Amino acid sequence: MLIAASLLLFGGFALLLVLGAPLAVALGASGALVILVEKLGIMALPTNVYGGIAKYPLLALPVFILAGMVFERAGVALRIVRFTSALVGNRRGAQGIVAILVCMLLGGISGSGPADAAAVAMVMIPGMVKQGYPAAFSAGLIAAAGSSAILIPPSIAFIVYSVLVPQASVPALFAGGLIPGLLAGLALVAPVLYLSMRHGWGAAAGEERVPVWSSLREAIWGLAAPVIILGGLRSGFFTPTEAAVVAVVYGLFVGMVIYRSLDLRSLYRVLVDSAEISAVVMIIIALAAVFAHAGSTLGAFDAFARALIGATSNETLMLVMIAVMILVAGMLLDGISIFLVFLPILIPIANTFRWDPVWFGVVLTMNIAIGQFTPPLAVNLMVTSRIGGVTMESTVPWVLWLVAAMLVALVLVTAFPPLVLWLPAAMGF
Repeated sequence: MLIAASLLLFGGFALLLVLGAPLAVALGASGALVILVEKLGIMALPTNVYGGIAKYPLLALPVFILAGMVFERAGVALRIVRFTSALVGNRRGAQGIVAILVCMLLGGISGSGPADAAAVAMVMIPGMVKQGYPAAFSAGLIAAAGSSAILIPPSIAFIVYSVLVPQASVPALFAGGLIPGLLAGLALVAPVLYLSMRHGWGAAAGEERVPVWSSLREAIWGLAAPVIILGGLRSGFFTPTEAAVVAVVYGLFVGMVIYRSLDLRSLYRVLVDSAEISAVVMIIIALAAVFAHAGSTLGAFDAFARALIGATSNETLMLVMIAVMILVAGMLLDGISIFLVFLPILIPIANTFRWDPVWFGVVLTMNIAIGQFTPPLAVNLMVTSRIGGVTMESTVPWVLWLVAAMLVALVLVTAFPPLVLWLPAAMGF
């Protein structure tokens, strides 16, 4: 019974995805079918759907999506690019480094890799092409740097992970992801400098430099957003959900009063677009609860976990197996979907090896971040390639350098858990 029902659950889910069904439909339909066939209580289906999203931490998710979109439309990205360019100066590889730093800074506002990559690509790619960078390289670099957004707080992926793994609080995950997020971004600097020197990309020394102080005055309002969010969380002034609301109010103030780049019409468009994105995410989470209920009631997830543990008792080998699995999944799905599908299987394994849930969540998220810009179906790379007007195939020779660099950072974070756990402990989380 268990084997047949598990095959129906996972096989039905995979078949629907192959047929092109939306992820939410694939999760909900396969779960509902198993509940019906195995007589697990089909009348409880509405309760399962509601229970999937009736969780307090999820209140922060649509509000952070709105905050990220407000800052994106307010013109914060352009001003941060100017300021970062002034700091880095004019030299070989400078614009590549600027793209990395801007993606990391915006990651502290949006919490979404694709949104971060899209905002930076629209501002940076035309200028990088003028300075000799191939459009394919620029698209790949911004896709890679944008992936750090799901590690640098506030991260939407961390919020979902905390809902599924209550032992890992949102503030602890936010703090734990900060150092790995910085490592992931800074790891990309080495290939950028090497390739720029090798191919002669970037501005030559002696060109006019953007004034630092004037650009700082313009960018300071955007740069203050991550400080307000993290500072408020650390001081206890507000919860993650309240931090999201503060970020929205602050973003509206900056966009409508300081920069005056948002008016009522553009604000309406921001509200509509963010509502659509939030609705899609929430529907996926709600219907994933049906899939999770079917799998957990059957015992399919536990059986899968036991099978993986039975394959090896070596902790290092298990981590490698999980890393490869999540990396492959990251090439095909977004981070939230991966957590919803795989965490019911992976958490029992983590408990068996007594891995810290915060460290494990950050490691999984870092794997997902790498998958976001690794072809063939990398979501970040899809966005930046379209903006750059290049095919995804043309980015592959450049992206491989970036994947290798970020894998080094992943190995460090995996091998040395204090890189994740030191800051949450120091901050009292």
